[in-house]
Amino acid sequence: MTRSSALVLVAVALIAAACSPPASAAPPITVGALYPLSGSQGPGGQDEFHGVQLAVDLVNANGGIQGRKVALDPIDVPGSDAVPDAIDQLARQKVRFVVGSYGSTISRPAAMLASQHGMLFWETGAVGEMLPQPAGKLAFRVAPTGAALGREAIDFVTDVLAPKLGLKASDLRVAIAEVDDVYGREVGDGASAEVRKLGLPTAGIVTYDAHHLDPAAVVRRIAALHPNVLFVSAYLDDGIALRRETVSEKLPLVVNIGTSSSYCLPGFGQALGTEAVGTFASDKPNSAFLKASGLLPDAQQLLARASARYRSRYGTDMSAPALSGFSSAWALFHDVMPQATAIAPQAVAAAALAVDLPTGSLPNGSGLRFAPPGSPDAGSNVAATSVVWEWVAPGKRAVVWPPRFAPSAVDVSVVHG
Repeated sequence: MTRSSALVLVAVALIAAACSPPASAAPPITVGALYPLSGSQGPGGQDEFHGVQLAVDLVNANGGIQGRKVALDPIDVPGSDAVPDAIDQLARQKVRFVVGSYGSTISRPAAMLASQHGMLFWETGAVGEMLPQPAGKLAFRVAPTGAALGREAIDFVTDVLAPKLGLKASDLRVAIAEVDDVYGREVGDGASAEVRKLGLPTAGIVTYDAHHLDPAAVVRRIAALHPNVLFVSAYLDDGIALRRETVSEKLPLVVNIGTSSSYCLPGFGQALGTEAVGTFASDKPNSAFLKASGLLPDAQQLLARASARYRSRYGTDMSAPALSGFSSAWALFHDVMPQATAIAPQAVAAAALAVDLPTGSLPNGSGLRFAPPGSPDAGSNVAATSVVWEWVAPGKRAVVWPPRFAPSAVDVSVVHG
C-alpha cells in the first residue's frame, strides 16, 4: 500500500467516525403525549401540545435530561373512548412516561390505565378529579384542580367583588349550574364546598347533560332557586347557550361567574358580544394577560424566551392551554426528572414528591408542590396558580385577580348578572 493510499483510508475512517454516533450515546427518553388533536376539543388540545413541544425543544437545546434528549410520541385522543388503545400502543412500545391531556374526561382514564401499565402519567392541563389509586403514586397534575377553580371563584365573589358592589356575604344567594361529568362535578363540588365552608346562603345545584341540553329548561330550574349569584361549570357551547338564555330571561343576578372550558375562552366573548360583558371566569392565565413582574426572575426570563419562540413558530401568543402545557412540561423535564435517581417511573414519582418550588417559579405563576398519596388532593399541585378573568367590553377580557399576576383591576362599572 502506498503512503497516499494509507492517508486516504485514514481520512475515510476519520470521516466515518465523525458522522456516526458514539457507541455510548444515550438513547432518547420517549414520552407519550395524549391530547385531543382533532374533534371538539382539538383547538385547545393542539395549543396545549404545542406548549409541551416547546418545553421539550428548550430542554433538548440545553442538553436534555442527564445527557439524554426527550422525544415526544404524540397520539390523537379526541375523546375518552380513544384512551385505551392509545395507552396500549404506548405500552407495546415500552414507553414509561405519558403527558396529557387537556380534557378531564381524557385525563381520568389515561391516568388510571397508564398506572396499570407501570407508566408515570403527568397531567399538564385538565382539572377534573383523578382516581385515588394512581394519584401521587404514578399520576400527577401540575395545573390547578377543578375544585380549586371552584373555591377561588367563590372566594373572589365574597372577598373582592361583593365589597366593591356594596354587598355583604349574607346578601349573596349562590346557585351552581354544572355539566354532569367528571369535569363539571369536580369544579361544581369545589364551589359548593366553599359556599358551605363560608356559611353563605345557598340556593342549590342544577346539573344537566351537555349532549341533550335544553337551555330554557335549565334556566327555569335555576330561576326557581332565586339566586343572585350564579356559578357555571360548563363547556363552551352549553356555557354560551346558558348565558344567552339567562340574559334573555332577565334573571335578577348581581354576579355571573364561570370557569375553564367556557366563560374564560375567547369564543365565549366572540359569540355573546355585549351579553358576555360583566361576567367572570376562574381559570389559568395565558402569556399575554399575565403580569410578568409577579414571577420570580428565572421564570420571567423563561416566559419571555418561550413567548417569543411560540409567537415566532405559531404566529400568536400562548393561550392558557399552551402556557399550561409549557409550564407543566417544563416542570417535569427541567425541575423533576433531572433530580430523579433514575429515569424510571417510580424514581421520577419520588422526585416529584420531593420538589418544593414557591409560587412564581413556573412561567404561568405556579409553584410546584404535590400532595402525597392518601391526602385529599393526592398527586395535585397545591402550589398551582389560577386567575380570574373579566369580560370588560364586547370581545375584550382582562385578568383582574389576584393582584400579583393581574395587569388590570376589576371594572365594577360593567358588572351585572
